[in-house]
Amino acid sequence: MLDYLPHGYRPRPARADDAEELVAMFNACSRAVVGVDEHDVADLLVEWRSPGFSLESDAIVVEAQNGSLAGYAEVWDTDEPHVRIFSWGRVAPNHRGLCIGTWLAAWEEERARKAIDRAPADARVSLRQFVYKQDSEANALLERHGFALVRLFFRMEAPLDIVVPEPTWPEGVVVRTFNPDEDLEPMVRAIRETFRDHWGYVESSFEEDVEGLRHWITEDKEFDPALWFLVSASGQIVGVTLCSAKVPGDPNLGYVNTVGVVRPWRRRGVALALLRHAFAEFQKRGKERVALGVDSSSLTGALRLYEAAGMHPVRESHMYEKELRPGRDLTTQNLEE
Repeated sequence: MLDYLPHGYRPRPARADDAEELVAMFNACSRAVVGVDEHDVADLLVEWRSPGFSLESDAIVVEAQNGSLAGYAEVWDTDEPHVRIFSWGRVAPNHRGLCIGTWLAAWEEERARKAIDRAPADARVSLRQFVYKQDSEANALLERHGFALVRLFFRMEAPLDIVVPEPTWPEGVVVRTFNPDEDLEPMVRAIRETFRDHWGYVESSFEEDVEGLRHWITEDKEFDPALWFLVSASGQIVGVTLCSAKVPGDPNLGYVNTVGVVRPWRRRGVALALLRHAFAEFQKRGKERVALGVDSSSLTGALRLYEAAGMHPVRESHMYEKELRPGRDLTTQNLEE
């Protein structure tokens, strides 16, 4: 790892009481690049308390001489089989140009390499990171560190000052809202079946997936089960749309976090009906727009679905990847019939 920082700067593990100052820094960064605040203190604290994540070992800050925070990085290596590691970092706008980002990128890689011994012996291990397409400095930094651009993702939006078409449901299905006491495990099974067909997916243990989702349900004070919609057929969950009414920095926006339909029920209009159902609910709640994120080269044709629902790209992000160890790729790369 790069063993120095500029004179007067020092690294230390992140602490819970850093959250407010860090979110202010993150939002200064997002405003500088995309013009909006994108971060929230409560959300950050919920993330930090995620099962398997440790502030002591998985997150670091860089302090300036006056004690202010100049940089931050985190590495996510919480799920077996430890082959797909994610990192994320920011440098305060007024501390850029001092190689702090270079130091943080080196720290991220050093921390991520600790996952190699935990992964299956023959498996490929990689480190991934998202950056805004228009953040030229961040793109260049990752490329200098040996990362390659592997995927483009869109933020898509649709206006809600229109008449949202009535959803058309296939015969034999029932739509309802999520019941935390009864639906968690069957919903996780449906989500796992759906996302096996998404590029880059790695199957973790069912128990880890349940624990991770339960954490968000119980820790997020803004969680609203009335915005999680499930479609069932013959008593089995076959489609989900999980939404949130809270988007940091934009009270007029609703967000669709997850859309999924299991294979046997695809191409029957379930996903489009779910989206329209969610759009109508956001409209009732006074939202002016709705947004979601999508892989621009989605293996399941999600981009075409969202365009059919009236959505259009408003922002692009790059996914970069660096191979930490070659081997058998355990991630989904293509659809298997």
